[in-house]
Amino acid sequence: MIEQPALPLGVWQLLDILAVAFILYQLYRLTRGTAAIRIFLGVLAIYLVYQIVDALQMRMLAEILGQFIGVGVIALLIVFQQELRQFLLLIGNRQWVQHAPRWLQKWMGRDAQGTPTEAAWSELQSGLEECRRRKLGALVVIPKDADPGTVATGWKQVDAVTSAALVVALFEKSSPLHDGAMCLDAQRIRWAGGILPVSGRLDLPAQCGTRHRAAVGISEQTDAVVVVISEETGGLSIAHEGRLETGQSLQRLPVLIESALRTVPTPAEAAAESD
Repeated sequence: MIEQPALPLGVWQLLDILAVAFILYQLYRLTRGTAAIRIFLGVLAIYLVYQIVDALQMRMLAEILGQFIGVGVIALLIVFQQELRQFLLLIGNRQWVQHAPRWLQKWMGRDAQGTPTEAAWSELQSGLEECRRRKLGALVVIPKDADPGTVATGWKQVDAVTSAALVVALFEKSSPLHDGAMCLDAQRIRWAGGILPVSGRLDLPAQCGTRHRAAVGISEQTDAVVVVISEETGGLSIAHEGRLETGQSLQRLPVLIESALRTVPTPAEAAAESD
């Protein structure tokens, strides 16, 4: 028995395998729990059948499947456009991009919206606490870099200093804007009444209503952190990067959101870490 010589595996071939594995893993993370994963598995099954049919020289069937696969790239771009958008957003939010020179970040359109100040946090907390007490549903979008106005509709400009009274007034059931989302930036409430894209994820808890699915939906398509107050239970949830964390504490809200929004530490933070 003649032994076949082992194929040499160079550094570049190893990097190639690792890169493909990383991309497939990230795509799996984005499509897990959605209908897209079923479509992906269906396409993969067709491709495997095509390889088997081609190896068995079943020419007519191989020709039909070959034509189908020939336009598969365009079809995948159409079917998975939301997942591809989220994948590119995931790459754009990596640390190497966030630590890029300021001129490069500006050229890429990464103009930070600004995290809310301590005074804004205090007012937001007070307003949300009142919403919880009165069982008023609330949906608050806090962007990091991406503008949520590009993926949501129906925004009504407010541009007012953040106050607890205004937060409660916007989500009052008698308010024409209470069913929409509010967008908070630094010290001001920018917009209200926003209609957010609803997530199609299949792995969300059964008790999640439209408000929670909208929070996950906007967090899938932008880098925003979204705060949700349930109208039925008064429970507080946070959505970020397509993940929904329920049962959160209102007292820890600033810490949780600032942790998600933080990109590059300030000079004072960097000096404190080095000490």
